[in-house]
Amino acid sequence: MAESTVCIELNGEPRDVPEGTTIEALVTLAGTSGKRYAVEVNGEICPRAEHASAVVADSDRVEIVQAIGGG
Repeated sequence: MAESTVCIELNGEPRDVPEGTTIEALVTLAGTSGKRYAVEVNGEICPRAEHASAVVADSDRVEIVQAIGGG
């Protein structure tokens, strides 16, 4: 039996991910884990405390933005 997927937009690119994928898993997938970043889902900031429990749904628009220091 094939795994069910949902189609989301991750940083402007369409992506199929397994049903039940969390924001935390997307952060790891994007290679942003352990860095300073912010996550927005459908135009709303997703607090870091919710990343492990927030599950993406079909057609969600997710933006993961990494903070870059400057001077």
